[in-house]
Amino acid sequence: MLLLQNVAFKHQHQSLLFQQVQLSIEQDKIALIGKNGTGKSTLLQLMAGLLSPTEGQITASTPPYYVAQHFGQLDELTIAESLRVSDKLHALQAILNGKVTEDNMTILDDDWEIEARCEQALRYWGLPVFDWNRKLSSLSGGQKTKVLLAGIILHQPGIILLDEPSNHLDSPSRQRLYEFIKTFKGAVVLVSHDRSLLNLPDTTCELDKHGLHTYGGNYSFYQVQQQIAADALKQDIKQTAKAVRKAKEVARQTAERKQKLDARGKKKQEKAGMPVIVMNSLRNNAQNSTARLEAMHSEKLAGLQEASSELRAAVPDMDKIKLRFENAGLHHGKIMLKGENIQFGYGGEPLWENALNFEVTSGDRLSITGRNGSGKTTLVKLMLGELSTSAGRLYRAEAKKVYIDQNYALIDDNLTVFEQAEKYKTTGLQEHEINSWLTRFLFTASFWDKRCSTLSGGEKMRLMLCCLAITAQAPDMIFLDEPTNNLDIQNLEILTAVMQKYQGTLVVIAHDNTFTDALGLTSGIDLNKVGDARSNLK
Repeated sequence: MLLLQNVAFKHQHQSLLFQQVQLSIEQDKIALIGKNGTGKSTLLQLMAGLLSPTEGQITASTPPYYVAQHFGQLDELTIAESLRVSDKLHALQAILNGKVTEDNMTILDDDWEIEARCEQALRYWGLPVFDWNRKLSSLSGGQKTKVLLAGIILHQPGIILLDEPSNHLDSPSRQRLYEFIKTFKGAVVLVSHDRSLLNLPDTTCELDKHGLHTYGGNYSFYQVQQQIAADALKQDIKQTAKAVRKAKEVARQTAERKQKLDARGKKKQEKAGMPVIVMNSLRNNAQNSTARLEAMHSEKLAGLQEASSELRAAVPDMDKIKLRFENAGLHHGKIMLKGENIQFGYGGEPLWENALNFEVTSGDRLSITGRNGSGKTTLVKLMLGELSTSAGRLYRAEAKKVYIDQNYALIDDNLTVFEQAEKYKTTGLQEHEINSWLTRFLFTASFWDKRCSTLSGGEKMRLMLCCLAITAQAPDMIFLDEPTNNLDIQNLEILTAVMQKYQGTLVVIAHDNTFTDALGLTSGIDLNKVGDARSNLK
């Protein structure tokens, strides 16, 4: 069991990240979600015992097995170290070489099959048997993730904590991960933006600064609950706006009636010949009465307007973004790309077993699929003209093309957010108009002078979309090369919504099936089955 009681955490010299976290885990499988920066990875590290809570208590009957999101911080580890068996493997090797010492026998602990079990764990994830002393830095991103996952099979823990485990995995490896999570007998807490993965646990916990909010269902169930809440919020906003309008009208009508009554009373007083001192007293009373009436209406109106502002602030980010992604100007059916027996080679060796043949026309929504290392990004760079074929013919139509990769290379880290947006204006936009566009994409004034290098992956993606929206015309072709790897779910949904509205030609490399399904892809090139590579996806 893993028990969290009133857990709070803040980094040194920083504000409180979250508080009042309560969670009891036995055999549960839990999807942990929340916006970027809410502390999901930090909470996993607290559960793993790598950090200590600022307040509260965490107790575990058995140590959880933690698989961190890999950002290169583990690159200096050997494969044996990352599998957490380096001491045993060294002891086994020493014993086999004749050093049968008490220390070596104690370390090995009769685990004579340790090397065979390591090999079996690697093979489960589709990896070859590596030199155990090889550094993780020499492996691809997908291979690193699989090595870290292989440690779970070796150690058979009761609780596993997974931070973005599907990052860098190709589609077959993701399917293997899904099956592993389904069949794992222990408890699982996972953080991910992969919605197929998030749908496997039967409990969803959303983290914010006030604590955890638990939903008794998978991520799809959570989305339904959120939509119900969003619909209720919109209705509240509508009703509050109606109340504000009515309050303003009542205040106006009341003020007009008061003015008429005061004017009528003044005429009566003058006609009756009242002394000046009495008339002044009555006038002062009338003014005080008017002031009290105005104050009462102002207070009511201010309360309604404050409630309206609070309700609008609670609107999900996706609903706040104002999109203007105009259609590309090319007519549907125009040939954009045509490959005839094309091939690419490194050092004279062909990349694909068979040459590629394909045709992409304007308005197509094309997927490029294949295992890690099959040449997906290479093919995109051939299509963009950044590389040249070693054989065959590749026709490229003149068109405005945009390439969006997982690092959002279109963003210049040396520029400020405002300078980056200004760089994309093609008409005479004024400074306040650019700022207005930035605000529409959730970049408030506090962001405008920030360097782009300080932005998160999701923020860079939104800034890139803002830049494309600022241009007078959408690109004719957009190439997406694993754009979802560094996004949280909210920003992933924003990207999905924009690409759904886009009417030009779309070429997509992505292993996130939920994302690709939402884009309505119509054809594909499968580099695992090269030759006549185009297939109908409808």
